[in-house]
Amino acid sequence: MQKNLAFYFLFICTMVCAQELPPIVKYQSTQYGAANQNWMIAQDKNHFLYFANNDGLLEFNGTVFTLFPSPNETIIRSVKVIGDKIYTGCYMEFGYWQRQSTAALEYKSISKQIKTKLVDDEQFWNIIEFENWVVFQSLNRLYIYDTNTSKIKIVQPKSKIIKAFRTANGIYFQTNKEGLFEIENGSSKLISNDASFLKNRIVNGFLQDDALLIQTQFGGMYKLVGSNAVKITTSIDAELSESNIYSCEVLSDGSYVLGTVSNGVYILSKQGRLIYHINQNLGLSNNTALSLFEDFDKNLWIGLDNGINCINLKSAVKSFFDDTGLLGTVYTSTLFDQKMYIGTNQGLFYKNIGSTENFKIVAGTKGQVWSLFQYNNNLFCGHDLGTFVISGGTSKNIFQQSGTWKFSVVPNHPNLLMQGNYYGLSLLENNNGNWIFKNKISGFDYSAKSFEISDDLNIFISHEYKGVFSIKLNQNLQKVGALKSYQNPTKGKNACIAKFNNSLFYANKNGIFKVNTKTQKFEKETLLSAVFEKDEYTSGKLTVDSSNKMWLFCKNYIHYFTRNKFNFQLKQNSIPIPSSLTNSMLGYENISQLSNSIYLIGTTDGYYTINISDLSFKNYTISISNVAANITNEKPEIFPISINNLFSHLQNNITISYTVPEYDKYINAEYQYIIEGFQDQWSEWSSKSFVSFKNLPANDYVFRVRARIANSNLDNTAVYKFSVERPWYATNFMKFIYFLFLLFFGYSINKTYKTYYLKQENKLIEENNLLLEIKELENNQQLMKLKNEQLVIDVDSKNRELAVTNMSLINKNELLAIIKDDLKKTSQENGFNNSIKSVISVITKNIGGSDSWTAFKEAFDNADKDFLKKIKVAHPQLTPNDLRICAYLRLNLSSKEIAPLLNISVRSVEIKRYRLRKKMDLRHEQGLVEYILNI
Repeated sequence: MQKNLAFYFLFICTMVCAQELPPIVKYQSTQYGAANQNWMIAQDKNHFLYFANNDGLLEFNGTVFTLFPSPNETIIRSVKVIGDKIYTGCYMEFGYWQRQSTAALEYKSISKQIKTKLVDDEQFWNIIEFENWVVFQSLNRLYIYDTNTSKIKIVQPKSKIIKAFRTANGIYFQTNKEGLFEIENGSSKLISNDASFLKNRIVNGFLQDDALLIQTQFGGMYKLVGSNAVKITTSIDAELSESNIYSCEVLSDGSYVLGTVSNGVYILSKQGRLIYHINQNLGLSNNTALSLFEDFDKNLWIGLDNGINCINLKSAVKSFFDDTGLLGTVYTSTLFDQKMYIGTNQGLFYKNIGSTENFKIVAGTKGQVWSLFQYNNNLFCGHDLGTFVISGGTSKNIFQQSGTWKFSVVPNHPNLLMQGNYYGLSLLENNNGNWIFKNKISGFDYSAKSFEISDDLNIFISHEYKGVFSIKLNQNLQKVGALKSYQNPTKGKNACIAKFNNSLFYANKNGIFKVNTKTQKFEKETLLSAVFEKDEYTSGKLTVDSSNKMWLFCKNYIHYFTRNKFNFQLKQNSIPIPSSLTNSMLGYENISQLSNSIYLIGTTDGYYTINISDLSFKNYTISISNVAANITNEKPEIFPISINNLFSHLQNNITISYTVPEYDKYINAEYQYIIEGFQDQWSEWSSKSFVSFKNLPANDYVFRVRARIANSNLDNTAVYKFSVERPWYATNFMKFIYFLFLLFFGYSINKTYKTYYLKQENKLIEENNLLLEIKELENNQQLMKLKNEQLVIDVDSKNRELAVTNMSLINKNELLAIIKDDLKKTSQENGFNNSIKSVISVITKNIGGSDSWTAFKEAFDNADKDFLKKIKVAHPQLTPNDLRICAYLRLNLSSKEIAPLLNISVRSVEIKRYRLRKKMDLRHEQGLVEYILNI
């Protein structure tokens, strides 16, 4: 048993699953700023993508994701682009979104007109377009919306709806345990109740060759013949029967994509043959495919349970990702004897060409492999353990003294090979068909990782830390006859030397240099060195393939050079794949030719292949996606794109975003812009998809932006016109005001100088006039003082007169009161008679009579003008008696003094004063006399 386990472990370690897959672009929820789950996908005419996300409608323009929250803060389950409208369905709501002038989307509800007719707790899982109708599908009903009349018709089957789909011929749906229905004339018609449809859930349906194909959840695919379901056989039926199919789509080339709940996606040919099976182990972000969609560029979008993935099915690039780590970093590769060999830091692996079989390790080669070299039907392997000759799955170590970097043919010596080792150079010799070690070249013991041999046997060696050497061997090729160290070009990290078109080239961060065969000096090549400009240098590794192309890798491109067919000039070709995506080991980049147009490039976790004949780039369109402006240190405001905006002079911080909606993993669009009115030349090419202008001066501007992909400029240029208005103090009107002010200021200065001496002349006169005026003011003040004194005297006189009058009235009333009392006593003692009664009546009438009051009032008004009018205006409800009491109180008379004047008792006076306070609505703490005196 232990032996069996050991064998099984060895078998696993010597085999690596080899499936070359199209590129996969991953978008995590943290990247697009919304929830994990995405239930449906759509695309508009501008190639913008839309995702029905748990948090709302998610838009992706190729550069930026934008989230539009759902109208009722629920999960959006479905999305469909029809014309210029984006229809969505969510919980108890469906409608459409339209783009505004600011590029934002605005929602309009359709379902609100039938809000009361919706089924409680209803969600809309699918949207189907058919002619002028839009069908919103829930699990209970189909809502058919007529886009011409805006009317809604409801189709409600007896059972729950499992799935609805459309073909070119009509709209179909499956209900629970009833079968497959078709909508005809606005109502449902059963077309099949085959047992296959009663026990299996339908995932989707398609029309192929005028036949309806149905994909089920577990039962596989069926063809509808009449009302019967006929099973369609595929190459993976057994595997699909164990898979829970959740989503299914047919691609434009007729192939099928099946999305599962727990095993990723399957892509089948039209004939049912498996093309790809891609799951989380092979690059997907998640194994649950909730939604599938093919865009205009034939990319496959997958809405996952956790994120969004885009598979570039038509890409010229195919990748192999080693998720196990058994293969390791690929340093070299080649095709030999109908096998593909991959040299890695784990060993040398191989498999048969064109097969999807697993990689196997060549026995005895475990460890670091540096290079593979074919010569005379032999395959040599440069290894950390020395040199191996490879045959099928076996190896023979023919040199063990030092690790071997690379191999090179020795000109005019067909039976010799030179190899660069960790410690110098050595020769291999063909001895009767067997390659053996011949000798080490003495006199040079440095590492020879990069070297080339010229036709005259002059050997050039690049050493990263010591620079460039050239050595001349003696006649028997056993030792160094002459050694030369170059000061120029200088040493450099990841530098390399290579032979191309019978010329030697050296590359480092300073450029690419060519050896002048006459002077034996290095001269800089302008055309080649241009690829390292603008901080593009990552590695000087040069590789020449079997079809005589020289390859080199930069930060944003892979370049290869070929010789022009009509002259000896070099032609440059660029592939827009950045080093961040190639993921190659810097200084050890490698590329090998698999066929006329297919190349394999090694990476740190596998490899990828490029078909350079398929590197065609579509004519994408660039568009401006957003315009924002803000006042310094304030939040930006979004502005319309389609009109010429006028920004205030404070809103002169303008940010313009633009995009090319392309979704290829290995395509990076570059942008170049100019803003007429501010700059005269186009900017440098940059991958940044927005530009900000700070503190733009007032002017009219025209912003233009264009894009390129792989040095191919797009046809269109996006244009946006706008203006920044001048501040109020810089307007033409204010300039006119400034001009008038200057004229006035000049006139004023001139007038000032002219009048200066006149002022001096009139100064004395003005001083005299001032003295006279002061004297006159003093006289007027004196006169006014006298008048005021006279007024005071008059007021005092009036007050005295009033007081005398008042006292006279008091005395008169007191006297009359005494007489009245005496008469009453006398009449009581002697009996009343008419004459006494008459006298008493006259006395009573004259105590406080109207004549006395009239006289008093006239005197009071003379002393205190308008008092009675003022208090009457302030308190209109006061009676004449109330005014009389107010007058007496104004004279500061007491209740005892007022009683005789009114011919009433002191108690009655107190009552009248209390009532007077009530009528005046005085506060408790405010005194009546104090209030009257202050009026």
